[in-house]
Amino acid sequence: MSEPTKTPEVSASAAPAAVAAAPAAPAKPAAKPAAKKGQDRRFFLLTWFGSAWTAFSVAMMAMLLGSVRFMFPNVLAEPPSTFKAGQADQYEPGQVVERFKQEFGCWIVRDGNVLFALSTTCTHLGCTPNWLEAEQKFKCPCHGSGFRKDGTNFEGPAPRPLERFKLSIADDGQLLVDKSKKFQKELGQWSDPDASVKL
Repeated sequence: MSEPTKTPEVSASAAPAAVAAAPAAPAKPAAKPAAKKGQDRRFFLLTWFGSAWTAFSVAMMAMLLGSVRFMFPNVLAEPPSTFKAGQADQYEPGQVVERFKQEFGCWIVRDGNVLFALSTTCTHLGCTPNWLEAEQKFKCPCHGSGFRKDGTNFEGPAPRPLERFKLSIADDGQLLVDKSKKFQKELGQWSDPDASVKL
């Protein structure tokens, strides 16, 4: 009969050493708390709603400021309707004076012994013509309307002559232009005594 095989016995002192030699399992990172679905939606809605409300408030404030500004018009920035244009005898025959074009929208013209004040507004669409000394005409740069020295239209789409302003001699001997009163040739108003000054 054969002898039973003996299994080696492990002593009690060797067991802990074997356990200590085994590598330690890595520690699991702490799990992040799960965000609630409602919080994500609420944050999105609050951000969107806040942006929309801010834009609405800014637009309403701009409208309010515009309305307040409308109540106080720029009266002081507009040129006066009347102005003095110097002594009548300082204008030479055939001369077109452009000194008042920018500020007052007016040309002073001497044609022979007659002085008159022409509006610088084209009768087509309201552009400002230029005086061409070499060609002796006013030419509109927008659509090509042409006006003679006396303001009569003769080329381009302008339907009628330039308007004239009231012109008179003030008490101090200077020319006085009144832009609040206009004269139109097609209505026969250029023959009005206030439409020109005769020297």
